[in-house]
Amino acid sequence: MNETPKYATLLWVVVPYVVLAVFVLGHVWRFSKDRFGWTTRSSQIYESKLLAWGSPMFHFGIIGIFVGHVVGLCIPKAVTEFFGISNHMYHLMAVIIGLAAAVACVGGLLILLYRRRTNSRVFGATTPGDKLMYLSLSLTILFGVLATLVHSTFGEYDYREGVSVWFRNFWTLRPNAELMMSAPIFFQLHVLSALALFAIWPFTRLVHVFAAPIGYLNRPYIVYRSKDPRREAERRGWEKINY
Repeated sequence: MNETPKYATLLWVVVPYVVLAVFVLGHVWRFSKDRFGWTTRSSQIYESKLLAWGSPMFHFGIIGIFVGHVVGLCIPKAVTEFFGISNHMYHLMAVIIGLAAAVACVGGLLILLYRRRTNSRVFGATTPGDKLMYLSLSLTILFGVLATLVHSTFGEYDYREGVSVWFRNFWTLRPNAELMMSAPIFFQLHVLSALALFAIWPFTRLVHVFAAPIGYLNRPYIVYRSKDPRREAERRGWEKINY
């Protein structure tokens, strides 16, 4: 029996747990030290037309991709087969739904990147952390699409028998590095880029994913005062003099 290489153990066992620790502790630190910075840092005030198209497309697409990952990674193949979903039917549904989600996500991301790069005011509000976040997110999505198309849709690799098993074993503290070592290159790059994204997550605007506007339910009403010029005479003070 061949021994697992040390670099494989480092990449697929040690690094993922380090990233998990950074992800959790990083959010705790960010919330305790930078609670007022826990925001998307919205740039809508600078430009809204492209944002109105790009943001919904990206967010609906990323939600679809997230749901697809939950199903593909967390639900064993034996469970779907038990409910009468054949392997062919599963992959057909995954391709159709996943392709629609990927098109929306990538299209929305391209619009947001174009907006951020071509609008000087939006670009001026872009921090180095934003640039790193967009780069990591773009690479993760790119490698994920390539992995699906090259190795699953038009290839013969079944990630539910490799990557998915490694992922579930990770949470039971029994990760098998050999499962990831035998995975095709684009799946490996997809997982590594996702790990990099999760490592920087707590220190970027992505923290807004875990923000819920619960305070809006019991906050006091905001009082708006009219600027109607006809009501100016009701104010106390010096009267206007017309020459």
